[in-house]
Amino acid sequence: MPGSQPLDMPMLRAMAERGEIDTIILAAPDMQGRLQGKRVMPAFFLANPIMEGCAYLLATDVECRPVPGYTLVSWEQGFGDFVFTPDLGTLRLAPWQPGAAIVLCDIEFASQRPVPMAPRTMLRRQLQRLAAHGLTAFAATELEFLLFRNSYEEAWDNAYRGLTPTNQYNNDYSILGTARVEPIIRKLRNAMEAAGIQVENSKGENNFGQHEINFAYREAMITADQHVIYKEAAKEIAAEAGHALTFMAKFNEREGNSCHVHLSLRDRAGQSAFLAADGHSPSKLFLQFLAGLLAHTPALMPFYAPNINSYKRYAPGSFAPTTLAWGLDNRTCAFRVVGHGESLRVENRLPGGDVNPYLALAAMIAAGLDGIERDLPPAPAFTGNAYDADLPRVPQTLHEAAPLFAASEFTRAAFGADVVAHYANMAKVELDTFNAAVTDWERFRSFERM
Repeated sequence: MPGSQPLDMPMLRAMAERGEIDTIILAAPDMQGRLQGKRVMPAFFLANPIMEGCAYLLATDVECRPVPGYTLVSWEQGFGDFVFTPDLGTLRLAPWQPGAAIVLCDIEFASQRPVPMAPRTMLRRQLQRLAAHGLTAFAATELEFLLFRNSYEEAWDNAYRGLTPTNQYNNDYSILGTARVEPIIRKLRNAMEAAGIQVENSKGENNFGQHEINFAYREAMITADQHVIYKEAAKEIAAEAGHALTFMAKFNEREGNSCHVHLSLRDRAGQSAFLAADGHSPSKLFLQFLAGLLAHTPALMPFYAPNINSYKRYAPGSFAPTTLAWGLDNRTCAFRVVGHGESLRVENRLPGGDVNPYLALAAMIAAGLDGIERDLPPAPAFTGNAYDADLPRVPQTLHEAAPLFAASEFTRAAFGADVVAHYANMAKVELDTFNAAVTDWERFRSFERM
């Protein structure tokens, strides 16, 4: 088996002929950043790698139910097929599944025109805008999860109550605490390495049973692709071990699951565009980029925090931001500038574990580009505790954020009116579904006493 080497079609054919690969996972990220697709036999894939799939995959809620309000596809249009076109540069082993390889796809219309609302298409278009300025985006995502000693089926049957976390106390940076779950974390690290996704480290986090695995800094599209593959593999590996893990932004009243997104730009020579001539200070372009991020964060929150639950992370003293500022190595700010020399970069601390990485990166690039193109005046770095500062606030709910996104001239200019309308409807669906639900909180509060 070719270890961490990427696969090409001749290698895939040879491995299939030797019986080493018998399944091709053909998948595309949906609006939530989940992988959707088919498992295909190698002979069929090698003969014709392009597949079709129902267009409703870009017009459903989290439950995969077709919902009203989308003009892209609907019952009235008959819910025909999209074309799933494999990006063969993403073809790799899926070592956590015996005999499997995986390839990510772009979603296209039958005419082979990319679907504008597809997450990979949205990120690619922002990267093309960057390229017109002679710039390339590099990124990394730090994705946290909570790991439980219950299976997914047990968790479901118990309405997600009474679950047993793999650690009963704060294990942030603890070697002893993380050793208890090392069999699962080790398997996940090694599976990612074997899939060609370079792991840097794993560590414990603050919440009970909370862990994080970090990966090498790569081009932004590669990082987003690796993010969704890792997220899928993590759930499958946990399930195989009789465990469950969740990336939801806020599972309980303790620390939520963050997904800090690191981003920097390089010029045509491959040098950092964020670094000033003195070799350590932020460049003018970086300060313009930061100004764009700050200016447009309120309108972009549905791309950073797409769900009702996402906003429950934003609490003072939680290591999730509540105010809009940037600071040098300051974890109380929404945007933390870190790194030294060529590694100087911005860390966006707004997204949670439920984020779609393609949308978050597209949003950051679009906002930063606007700062560069309009030469927005830089905001000074904030020092001190941003939680207590008199600064603009992060929108506190999806109900507050969604109208800002839908009404923004910036979002329509950056992504297109049809794309904005599509994702505004996604937010509306989330809000309407939540507002129709009767929660445990309401029952405990009202059953006897009202």
